[in-house]
Amino acid sequence: MQRFPMTIEGEIALQNELRQLKQEERPRVIKDIAEAREHGDLKENAEYHAAREQQGFIEGRIKEIEHKLAHAQVINVHDIPNTGKVIFGTTVTLLNLETDQGVTYRIVGEDEANVKVNKISVTSPIARALIGKEEGDEVVVKTPGGDVEYEIELVEHK
Repeated sequence: MQRFPMTIEGEIALQNELRQLKQEERPRVIKDIAEAREHGDLKENAEYHAAREQQGFIEGRIKEIEHKLAHAQVINVHDIPNTGKVIFGTTVTLLNLETDQGVTYRIVGEDEANVKVNKISVTSPIARALIGKEEGDEVVVKTPGGDVEYEIELVEHK
């Protein structure tokens, strides 16, 4: 059985999305379908077909979230002693050895990943290269533009 690693924040976000889908989106689309049915012939009713398509999307997402939550492996990085080793949930500060630029990432579950706020998925190439390494280690990350060398400057449990 596949487990889905996620932080406590990720679990809460999925629960909130599930609540919104079940309590707001689902009733709204059911109402939209009922209104579209009142317009007559369903074969040529674009509103009806759009609402049914949206209903299918919502129901699929509900099932996906329920499955992930049922098989979630919630990891609280604060419960794990900080050994300086990169693990799921840690925040890692890296130094690009070529450009001398620093960057900080938090390694999170797939549903939580958002590069705009420096959260990367545990399955991303950067995270896979970092997991198990320690502060001071040099890491080579394979990117589409070529290999990039980083030094792990800091590993934080925050």
